[in-house]
Amino acid sequence: MLRVGSSSFVAFNSQNAVRSTIRSRLNCPGAVGRRHASSYKGTSPAEFKVPTMNDMPVPQGSWSQSYARTQRKYNNLLLGSTVFFGATVIVAKTTGLINFHTGPKYEGTFDPPVLKNSEIIIEKAVEPSPPPPPPPPAPKKEEKPKSEPVKAAPKKTEPKPEPPKPSSASDKQAAPKPSTAAKAAAPVVAKAAEYASPSSEKKEAQASAEKKEVKPAPVEPLYPSTTLPDGQVVPGHVPYLIVGAGTTSVAAFRAIKSADPKAKILVVSGEGEEPYMRPPLSKELWYSDNPDSPTQLKFKQWNGKTRSLYFEHHQYYTPTSELLTRVNGGVSILKNKKVVKIDPTFKTAFLDDGTAVRYDKCLIATGGRPKSLAVIDHAEESVRSNTTLFRGIKSYQRLEKVVSQGKHITIVGGGFLGSELACAIGHKSKKTGGSVTQVFPEIGNMGKVLPEYLCKWTTEKVKNEGVDVITQAYVKKASATPSGRVKLELNNGRIIETDHVVIAVGLSPNVELAATSGLELDEKQGGFRVNAELEARSNLWVAGDAACFYDLRLGRRRVEHHDHAIVSGRLAGENMTGTGKPYWHQSMFWSDLGPDVGYEAIGIVDSTLPTVGVFAKATIKDTPKAVVEQTGEGVRSITEAQATTVSTTPDAATTMKNSTVPHPPEEGEQYGKGVVFYLRDKKVVGLLLWNVFNKMPVARKVLKEGKSYDDLSEVAKLFSLHSDQ
Repeated sequence: MLRVGSSSFVAFNSQNAVRSTIRSRLNCPGAVGRRHASSYKGTSPAEFKVPTMNDMPVPQGSWSQSYARTQRKYNNLLLGSTVFFGATVIVAKTTGLINFHTGPKYEGTFDPPVLKNSEIIIEKAVEPSPPPPPPPPAPKKEEKPKSEPVKAAPKKTEPKPEPPKPSSASDKQAAPKPSTAAKAAAPVVAKAAEYASPSSEKKEAQASAEKKEVKPAPVEPLYPSTTLPDGQVVPGHVPYLIVGAGTTSVAAFRAIKSADPKAKILVVSGEGEEPYMRPPLSKELWYSDNPDSPTQLKFKQWNGKTRSLYFEHHQYYTPTSELLTRVNGGVSILKNKKVVKIDPTFKTAFLDDGTAVRYDKCLIATGGRPKSLAVIDHAEESVRSNTTLFRGIKSYQRLEKVVSQGKHITIVGGGFLGSELACAIGHKSKKTGGSVTQVFPEIGNMGKVLPEYLCKWTTEKVKNEGVDVITQAYVKKASATPSGRVKLELNNGRIIETDHVVIAVGLSPNVELAATSGLELDEKQGGFRVNAELEARSNLWVAGDAACFYDLRLGRRRVEHHDHAIVSGRLAGENMTGTGKPYWHQSMFWSDLGPDVGYEAIGIVDSTLPTVGVFAKATIKDTPKAVVEQTGEGVRSITEAQATTVSTTPDAATTMKNSTVPHPPEEGEQYGKGVVFYLRDKKVVGLLLWNVFNKMPVARKVLKEGKSYDDLSEVAKLFSLHSDQ
């Protein structure tokens, strides 16, 4: 702010006053002349004298002092008026000049005093009044003595009165004549008797009638339910609708039930299964010694604890026919049905059989489907029948039967899923007498994620499991052999004859609803385009693999991992209950190549980015098996969520207890454990923790700061690579 001194301000105002005076004299010369003439009392006007600064009034103090005096004056006026107004209101209230009408107090229902009113009417009627005209004679059977008072209705126990006998002439003469007042009071008394309170029997009858509840006639619901041929009931309207029954939907309905315990949620599943976990399908299930594991869908974690593949027990879910009638709500699964269209304007979802379901809030969690190869799709039927696109329970059970027979398996793909399956099936084939070959175009396993030196080292670990790894090659042609096997011709001229082919080359998001429902797709990333709150339209959210969301830290992204499905599903469920939170949590992903090698990653992990790796020697505690034994949980995202956030300041006591300091990888080194930093514009945008567990809170904090570091070896000390604990 520019501040002007007080002396300059006064001079500026004085010059303006001089100019104003000159301007006024030039505009009114006559007035000026008269003023000068009168001042000199002469016959002719005095000579014009130009005003100077000496003619101006002398300023009294600086501008700030004058402003302060004015403000004090106004403040005193405001304070005085406020005090006067308050005193006026208090005096008016205490003297009763002001009465605040708050309305009469309600003291409950009461019955009108019928008997008291009738007595008042009778007393008023006895007062003298002019005689009314004689009433018409009433029928004899209803005739009653006019002078008799009104009696209460007889009870059932009392005997009935005998009919009156005809009176004699003497009796008629002896009977007293009713007075004029009595004649006038008779009709009034009869009228009062009509309004008299009923007898005790009538009161009891009325009370018993009131106790009987009047049941309204059944009203048909506005949106009636539909019963399908398989016996499932589709509600016509639900408060919450979730399309898809994967990990994302489980996280969503858990968040909804947490915020709204009485919520009624309908989950539409395209599979015939209840929601289940997918990571064990390529990991723990293959290491089980129980021959019934493929049918029971139970597996042992690395710590030996048995666990079911399903998220919840079957009794947790509410039958669809009871969803709308349960007071406490519930979660119902509509199996083997697919939503083909959603109308966001009228909030209606349409199933593949034409059934319509109205909703208040809807979540699209359709996930993705495994990609295929064109050479397989265009091959003969025998080749396609011996090929598995690995994704769910059915594909696992089918592949497990082939592996148990000791067949040769060829896995196409070197990413997370392909590498995990290669290690798992290779381990199992040692017992069944089978063999495994893995083919992919990268230079090593997980070559799109890991740096070149680390993916080559990983490939050697996979080979140690008995897998024949063929790198930098792809399938050029697929055909059937006379013996019924599949022949694969590679681009490098090598030919592989195999019994079964497994395709694990990534996912394609299920976005068919976009074309039928008018939803926007992201041209670059794929998936439904949503905002930071995961909302695609009003009351319509998308989460999981099919969502292309805006990351407040890393921009627009689409992630295909288990932890992201949990994080985004939970966020969408919370927003469906009205929280309106943006996506700020950085989800992580992990992969285990058997019980001895595993890694966790967060952020943008791309092998095309510059990387800096810092490694150290591992111990027996630095394995996936050890972390599961310690935490009792095989789902790595849960164990990382339980880890507490620590300071990002290196612990000198921890880092200096070993003489060996962290260093970049050297040729031929065994990468026991370490940290890989992924850089963009010299800033850390991603981290990979190799056999380093329960340190994800530190990685999140480093990623959130978004700094550029001169020496990342110092940052690596935050992960306690040389700590024995």
